[in-house]
Amino acid sequence: MRDRALLYAAAFLRALATGAIAILLGFQLPLLHLAPGEMGLVMGAGLAGNVLPAFVATFWGDRIGRRRFLAALGVLGGAGTAGVALSSHPVVLAAAAFLGMVNAIGRERGPALVLEQAILPQTVDEASRTRAFAGYNVLGDVGHALGAALAALPVLLRQLGGMGELASLRSAMLACAVLTFATAPLSVALSQRVEPHTVPARSVVPVSLESKRILLRLSSLFALDSLGGGFLSTTWLTYFFAERFHAGEATIGALFVVARIANAFSHVGAAWLARRIGLVRTMVFTHVPSSLLMLTVLVAPSFEVAALLFILREGLSQMDVPTRQSYLMAVVRPEERVFASGTTHLVRLGSWAVAPTVAGFLVSTLPLASPYAIGASLKLLYDGLLYVAFRGVKPPEEAKERNAT
Repeated sequence: MRDRALLYAAAFLRALATGAIAILLGFQLPLLHLAPGEMGLVMGAGLAGNVLPAFVATFWGDRIGRRRFLAALGVLGGAGTAGVALSSHPVVLAAAAFLGMVNAIGRERGPALVLEQAILPQTVDEASRTRAFAGYNVLGDVGHALGAALAALPVLLRQLGGMGELASLRSAMLACAVLTFATAPLSVALSQRVEPHTVPARSVVPVSLESKRILLRLSSLFALDSLGGGFLSTTWLTYFFAERFHAGEATIGALFVVARIANAFSHVGAAWLARRIGLVRTMVFTHVPSSLLMLTVLVAPSFEVAALLFILREGLSQMDVPTRQSYLMAVVRPEERVFASGTTHLVRLGSWAVAPTVAGFLVSTLPLASPYAIGASLKLLYDGLLYVAFRGVKPPEEAKERNAT
């Protein structure tokens, strides 16, 4: 219970920082006179920075030590975020974003998830696994919601502290760096029980043929889903709402507060729904309408209508997250979980890193809504392919129920 609470607390602090950073970047980078293509490169560099540590976590995380590795991620993340806060040149910004694994998606998707998703099932029994992941993600979304509210801090600093626009944004970004640093002592405080029972002699644990087949198919599908998600990052959505409807930081921050609260409720609903219709059906049957709602946001006649449609979308869009995490951990053996979590996460990170850069150039050459429409369409394609490929692959608890009936 104590280890689970520490994992939840670290996830909350990272989410708090991530929720604010993604919105702040959407205002700070244009203020530094970066073109959309340069903005995309900075965002892509930050997401690409997650790939190397995720790779190391996948193959050597257990040998390095899970607690030690998670603490190091907190230190690097805080340092890189501080660098982004204080930099102005596109190259320096990209380098700092890379070092700090700065996340423009607006949701926690960093390398810490590789190890935390492998640790979390150890803290509960099989029947409680999906609820544990739901709780983990709910706390993350509460953090994202409060982080979106924190994105209004520059407005307060300008009104009450007399700061300039850029200085207020930099100060808020530095506050996010402190939050990221704070995850390091929480990781150190985890007990020895979070470490593997036996440290593998090799960097890659033996993986069964069946697990390899499952991971190959899931990785391919997750790459497609993440490519679509990269076009719909919070930073790019902030840019869309600011350009299309001329909304300010406080307004967009408030929108994302409500959106993340809707995400939190969706995670609770996902655990409830999965017990009734199964994990795969929950993933697909909630994800399709969320992508369709995203397409309606793009043609909304006013900010108020777009905001309402976006919040409805957010109430469904994250129901696949705890169910996907639980499903992945269920269809591989316990000793394969770090490898499974890591390899699928690496694929997702690679796609996330590519998409913002491409989106930046599309925004420069095509109508504003184009990247977002492409992103929603890719997610719809993913949903259909996922259902066809995995509707018959049941996790243990669903297979037991089917056999009992």
